Amino acid sequence: MISLGIEEFVKAPPPWLKGQRLGLLCNQASVDRHFRHSRDLIDQALPGQLRCLFTPQHGFFAEKQDNMIESGHGRDGQGRPVFSLYGDTRRPNQAMFDHLDVLLVDIFDVGTRVYTFMSTLVYCLEEAARLGKKVVVLDRPNPIGGVDLEGNILQDDCRSFVGIDSLPMRHGLTFAELALFLNARIATPAELNVVPMAGWRREMHFPECDQPWVFPSPNMPTYASALVYPGQVLWEGTNISEGRGTTLPFEVFGAPFLRHDAILDHLRQTPLPGCMLRPVCFEPTANKWRGEVCTGFQIHITAPRDFLPYRTSLAVLGAIMTLYPEQFALKEPPYEYEFVRTPLDLILGDCSIRHELGAGRSVLELEAGWQAGLADFAEVRRTYLMY
Repeated sequence: MISLGIEEFVKAPPPWLKGQRLGLLCNQASVDRHFRHSRDLIDQALPGQLRCLFTPQHGFFAEKQDNMIESGHGRDGQGRPVFSLYGDTRRPNQAMFDHLDVLLVDIFDVGTRVYTFMSTLVYCLEEAARLGKKVVVLDRPNPIGGVDLEGNILQDDCRSFVGIDSLPMRHGLTFAELALFLNARIATPAELNVVPMAGWRREMHFPECDQPWVFPSPNMPTYASALVYPGQVLWEGTNISEGRGTTLPFEVFGAPFLRHDAILDHLRQTPLPGCMLRPVCFEPTANKWRGEVCTGFQIHITAPRDFLPYRTSLAVLGAIMTLYPEQFALKEPPYEYEFVRTPLDLILGDCSIRHELGAGRSVLELEAGWQAGLADFAEVRRTYLMY
């Protein structure tokens, strides 16, 4: 049985925390196996010490549906301030950190480079270092496993809030491991401690973890949505619906101008293991193509450990760019507070990829060019592996 970082922490809080004022970066998914929220567990273990909360993108209850939909500051049921780090600022400031001596972090991440919780973590580490505050990250499973790496390494000219550092799309790190990796790359690192899980193994996917799935963001309702996300997120940078406004965000995708047979025929040249693309039609109730019938697919995962989410979605993107050059379009800025650069480039982390796909280059050729970078990353990340 896995014991989460928060569960290990409250069993035996570090003695040096006695009397320290605490803050907690969290959201509604920060619960233990019995659905008890981390703030309540911390209140029980360290009465009176938790002074404020911080929330990442989408708000404390993951109620804000889309990118650049901000959440405001507030107070919790105990009257403590709740500071939004996706509102009038995405970086904590001194007035916020004046409430605490130590920032605890208990965030459910989904193992993909573009998930913005890691950018919020970096900003917190940077400000903690600047203001002389300590940070403690309470670890949680990477729901899509800690073994597989996939995709290109982010290029420096594509750094943004959806690409904070030089990682592949699927990085295979837990959130505490990410914290160690990212903190080491900050010019002035923070004083960082981590609380590991007990019982987690790198090959585990979330269904093997005996933990409840509480959605960490509004369009991440299930493990399946997290597993497809490292590829399906790229539709956010296009006019293809990523399934927002349906009951299967990221699992379904499409647009009114697509045709099932043509895309499936084009995809036969690329091995797509571990999944089946089932033809569907759907009508989003919100977001892109609202109220219009979209032709597309649902991704069914048949073998999770064989599935290559980034390859799969890039192969479909290449097919669509080839088959529908007049109808397919890129999303125009702004995207995640970037007002000039092309959103799809920021998501992909390399400005050349969409041009190469558009020129007919295969995903397998692109992957071959990424292997040296992936090997270098795999060697660097070994320093930070805790399991």
